[in-house]
Amino acid sequence: MTCMPIAGATAEAVPGNIETFCLFGNPVAQSLSPLMHNAAFAKLGLKAVYTACRVTDAAEVVRMVRDRGIRGASITIPFKETVMTFLDEVEKSAREIGAVNTIVNRGGRLSGYNTDGAGLVRDLAEWLAIRGKTFIVLGAGGAARAAVFALLQEGGIPIIVNRTPGRAEALADRFGCRWVLLPEIGHLYADCLINTTPVGMFPDTDRRPLEDKFLVHFPHVMDMIYNPIKTRLLREAEAAGCAVRSGVGMFVHQGAEQIRLWTGMEPPRKTMRQAVLERLGENGGD
Repeated sequence: MTCMPIAGATAEAVPGNIETFCLFGNPVAQSLSPLMHNAAFAKLGLKAVYTACRVTDAAEVVRMVRDRGIRGASITIPFKETVMTFLDEVEKSAREIGAVNTIVNRGGRLSGYNTDGAGLVRDLAEWLAIRGKTFIVLGAGGAARAAVFALLQEGGIPIIVNRTPGRAEALADRFGCRWVLLPEIGHLYADCLINTTPVGMFPDTDRRPLEDKFLVHFPHVMDMIYNPIKTRLLREAEAAGCAVRSGVGMFVHQGAEQIRLWTGMEPPRKTMRQAVLERLGENGGD
């Protein structure tokens, strides 16, 4: 287990009565969640800090939350599915998705939620209509599960595309939708392609989840990755004439919903977005 330094604070500056929040995953060093959440806590005037810990298994996540009295946690790759077994309860939509990205600690009772789907559809709805549209969902992990569930809830038509059949078929069976293997993507056309895989994420920014020759089949291309803002996939999609959308909006919205669950307060989305964009070297304004 490795915990990253708290963004914007030193250990000496953190008083004993402060509430702690944490991101758990492997890897976590590249994550901007600490930056974004600490900016939100400061804006809200909360005595709270958020850090990140790299862990090796889901059971370790739950042990740390309990032993350290962590008030709330974010869960990322590869523990969104496996952590569910160790929680006291899992909210209905997270159970249906089969993945948890948020834990709330209420007096030692740990509850699991999923805000990825809500974050995705809120951001997508700002960009294009979802109902009746066809979406290629690249990947079959926890993020893909949330995407498929949320798209179906909003009247979208998801098609799962994955490199291997096992997880893709299981996910498609779970939600009653179509799936195909990645080599078959050349036969597909859809209104929007959404990459839910980590392929192309910092620091491996030269990678891409599919060949650029297929991108002309999809007038809209979204990458859930937010770092870098413009992944190789999005650069190639833009060159192919597609409208593109980075993962920044989804990242902010899913984090904002986490704050609502943890604190009951209205999250400062503009502050959160500005903090992320400024770190990534983009204009933080609207």
